[in-house]
Amino acid sequence: WARPCLTNKRKIFRILDSRLEGQYSLDSAFKVSTLAFQCLSAEPKFRPTMSEIVTELEHLQESCRGTGNSRGSSSAGRRSRRRSADDSSSRSKSKLKSVASDPRV
Repeated sequence: WARPCLTNKRKIFRILDSRLEGQYSLDSAFKVSTLAFQCLSAEPKFRPTMSEIVTELEHLQESCRGTGNSRGSSSAGRRSRRRSADDSSSRSKSKLKSVASDPRV
């Protein structure tokens, strides 16, 4: 039922939690909904991996924090930074860097 709303900026608000109103920008909401839409792809090769999802969400969180569009996200930011600091796999880190520069994301 939500799929048609995920790719339309005017319809996104039909599926967003109204209690979060004013805590995000329209652009951020659209980026997250686009990511969710990619996750719903029938073709597995077009779905992002969990590391790609985490990277995109962390990148979005950092950009929101820099522009002041994200209220109350500091505890979530601490959790994701802690998780990243605990990740000692160089392969994972290099994949995350390449995903961040991926134009599909």
